[in-house]
Amino acid sequence: MSGEVKGAGRGAIGMGEGGWPSSRGRAAAQALRGGRLSGVGGGWAAWGEAVWGGLARIRGLFEQEIEERRLFLWLPVAVGLGVLLYFSADQEPSIWAPGVAAAIAAAAAIALRLRSRLGSGVAIAVLAVAAGFFAATLRTRLMAAPVLDRVRVGKLTGVVEGMETRIAGGRLMIRVLAMEGVEPAALPYRVRVTTPNHPTVKPGETIRATARLLPPPEPSRPGGYNFARDAFFGAIGAVGSLAGKIELDPAPAALPLDLRVFAAIDRARNDMTERIARSIGGAAGGVAAALVTGKRGLIPEAVNDDLRAAGIYHVVSISGLHLVLAAGMVFWLVRAGLALSPALALRRPIKKWAALCAMLAGAGYTVFAGGDVATVRSLVMTLVLLGAILVDRPALSMRNLALAALLILLIEPESVLAPGFQMSFAAVAALIAVFERPGGAGSDPEAGTFVGLGLAPPPAKAPAKGWPARILDGLRHHAVGTVLSTLVAEAATGAYGLYHFQRYTPFGLVGNALTLPLVSLVVMPAALLGAIAYPFGLDGPIWQIMGLGVDGMLRISARVHAWPGSTQAIPAFGMTAVLCLTLALLWLTLWRTALRWAGVPLALLGAGLAAAAQAPDVVMARDGRALAVRGPDGRLVLVGRQAGAFVTEQWLRADGDVRSAGDATLGAGARCDTLGCVVRLPDGRAVSQVLVAGAFEEDCRRAAVIVTPLQAPSWCNKPLVMDRARLTAAGATALTATSDGFTVASERTALRDRPWLPHPPVRKPAEPSAAAAKASRSAPATPGGGAAPAVDDPDDPGPPAEP
Repeated sequence: MSGEVKGAGRGAIGMGEGGWPSSRGRAAAQALRGGRLSGVGGGWAAWGEAVWGGLARIRGLFEQEIEERRLFLWLPVAVGLGVLLYFSADQEPSIWAPGVAAAIAAAAAIALRLRSRLGSGVAIAVLAVAAGFFAATLRTRLMAAPVLDRVRVGKLTGVVEGMETRIAGGRLMIRVLAMEGVEPAALPYRVRVTTPNHPTVKPGETIRATARLLPPPEPSRPGGYNFARDAFFGAIGAVGSLAGKIELDPAPAALPLDLRVFAAIDRARNDMTERIARSIGGAAGGVAAALVTGKRGLIPEAVNDDLRAAGIYHVVSISGLHLVLAAGMVFWLVRAGLALSPALALRRPIKKWAALCAMLAGAGYTVFAGGDVATVRSLVMTLVLLGAILVDRPALSMRNLALAALLILLIEPESVLAPGFQMSFAAVAALIAVFERPGGAGSDPEAGTFVGLGLAPPPAKAPAKGWPARILDGLRHHAVGTVLSTLVAEAATGAYGLYHFQRYTPFGLVGNALTLPLVSLVVMPAALLGAIAYPFGLDGPIWQIMGLGVDGMLRISARVHAWPGSTQAIPAFGMTAVLCLTLALLWLTLWRTALRWAGVPLALLGAGLAAAAQAPDVVMARDGRALAVRGPDGRLVLVGRQAGAFVTEQWLRADGDVRSAGDATLGAGARCDTLGCVVRLPDGRAVSQVLVAGAFEEDCRRAAVIVTPLQAPSWCNKPLVMDRARLTAAGATALTATSDGFTVASERTALRDRPWLPHPPVRKPAEPSAAAAKASRSAPATPGGGAAPAVDDPDDPGPPAEP
């Protein structure tokens, strides 16, 4: 009987192309069930028929997706996978390797295009992965520039490329010409520095001042925000601060064209920022200026916290919302104006003309707003959508979104790591997937009508409604559309927000629903009119109207922030969970048939991995001068004075702790003196920070972990020792306590030669005198010690940009 079943399984049950069961196979399975294998083998036959029938059903769904050209949507996914593989390499790859792989895959795809659809598809997928890897490798080669090797202090000479006035001081982007003590070949291309006072210099001027510069800081914890990598792709080779008087120097004979253009644009942005802020005044003026020019330095930090808590911080970051509103208003105004002429409306493609004007307006707005990565990314998406109108294609479709993603990944591959890229495309893909539906038999499968709950268009022969009914319908559609779109967008972007920021705002739906009408109906139209009237000097009253809308938005956000639980901290989770949730989102949005529901188990798996993530028990800075240790009460205890407010808050948020960097309880549980500090873990084991060599003898006998900026003696091998040599090689490191020791996670494990990683020389720090080495170990920790300014981070990079 078993031989008969085996023979039938291989012979009678035919297999279609690619291993799928054919119609002959399904018929054979039915014959097996109804005839020869009745009785003892009937159960097995029924099971086999169900399996083959299910496979046939899946094959039919895949064929339907292929017929609707949905496989194209997975091309940017494959390109993005290639980019991720590049950034996960443990050494800098050769540029020829992905190029050769791409050529071989392209040749295979051409050779197999008529022989095997499956083989050709696999070759195209490999080609896309190789193309992403090659694009990332090439981008790194093109952006390579010197990175400062260590902390340096000296006279800096350079051209001011950009300047931003902040509430306290200012920030300058300087194209470096010379620096005292640095060879010309080792000069960074540009540096970013802060000033204690509001700078009086202007973009385009050549300055000379005393600067304290350091390499762009690496992540403060394993898996944290990597400012050093972002700075590398922005050609920023150092950060720091200026001290003393800033002197003007004669300009070089001929500045590069790009520098002159950037400086002129930045001067115009600063002038308009000052004009808007002065016309409106207060926090509303700073927010309004940021909405128009992208300069966010005049927004008080308390207002930033309100906007984040209300879930509307994306409003002040010039990205998709601003470009869509600006380009959309230009499109509507131009088309409405041209439609006033019946001859033009009936005989000319005024819709295409309006789309072209909107594209030019969006490009101009991007240039004026500074053209940072998030804005350029949004411009590419907007241009693709508007360009579809020029070629008579549906503007809002998943295919156009895929094209935009392809362009961005090939031009700026590093964007795939940015939260703005991830959240923007996740939100738009989810919205299109929820609102789209097939256009009907014989229609273009990429064209669809977009419907939501209660948003379906009325029947063509429906009786006309009066204006009150139309107003009510419009309000209902707006309310339902806002709630539905906000829910969908938050569900799609939630995983990325939690991964990058460890922050959850449960009232974001309320904040968006209440403020977006003000933004779209008052704030942004006033911003467009004000920008038009600005060259004529007639913009003052318009900015004041805009200020009224912004002030209302700020009042709403402050009220939402005041609600209990408006901001929640979520412990950080790992990359595996994010990848599972990303694959789940792609599976749920890129397929249109019932295949999409296979993404639900992936989403549950990713959510489970995120929920099961275990926070480390010890996190230490890359120099060993500051660390956070889980104390007996289960909360982190801050040890050392060198972490700085930014690093401290990064550690706290990753632990799901909502305390601020200046909280007096951060030092509770630590015993510190001039020799170092000791903290007990919840299981009683001691973690010691050694600052003086004389403390090694005692701590090497008693501590389970020693963290030190010094070089530990070779005989100190009983505890786990994280000394200067090990931390220099590993960077920021985290330890998780286990029953028999500790697991170690380091930021720079095996990644020592990537071009964005600086290699500072090891220098022995000064040690206190012998008298200080005899001090008692009983002095209490300084409360809130972690809030002190960082010695090696005078210019905290800040968290990654929020979309």
